[in-house]
Amino acid sequence: MEQRLQEHNIRSIAVFCASNDGIDSKIFKEAYLVGKFLANNKIELIFGGSKLGLMGQVAKGALDNNGKVTGVIPEFLKSKEVVHTGLTSLVTTQNMHERKLKMHDLSDGFIALPGGFGTMEELFEILTWGQLGLHRKPIGILNSNHYYDDLLELLQKMLQKGLLKESNMNLLLVSDKIEDLILKMLEFKPLPVPKWMNKDQT
Repeated sequence: MEQRLQEHNIRSIAVFCASNDGIDSKIFKEAYLVGKFLANNKIELIFGGSKLGLMGQVAKGALDNNGKVTGVIPEFLKSKEVVHTGLTSLVTTQNMHERKLKMHDLSDGFIALPGGFGTMEELFEILTWGQLGLHRKPIGILNSNHYYDDLLELLQKMLQKGLLKESNMNLLLVSDKIEDLILKMLEFKPLPVPKWMNKDQT
């Protein structure tokens, strides 16, 4: 697995997830296992920099197994004492938008674990950037304990109603197992670069 990851230039993955623990012990435990898996496969974890909730568990899973972990946190959250102080490195940004840009720049792929509004916003923005051809990196959902079943059903309705193209739907990779999700990310084929992206080069 590690060799394949290196061959495909997946050396870092941004994980979007909740800064709350939630009430589902399976989801909580799986967050730790994601960090452990990334560390064991020499994948750097890029995450939101918080010591709390699922974020803290993913970071702990990586750090406990000698993984490299970079947190990216805006200044106003850092001052609220939620920041994880035991990371490999910590990047402080001026605001949330700059945080997302930095996480994008540092990462070779993206995975959403269970989360709330912030996780949804991060997931759909990075999907939209992929749809527009602004990046060509794989994006995955880890459907821990069926957390994303209802969202996936909604996406199917978007597809059926003609409001979402199948090619764009295929940008989102889904599995309930981190090993399988990473394999799907390795096999991911990005959309062709939109013609409008090259209009100034013709």
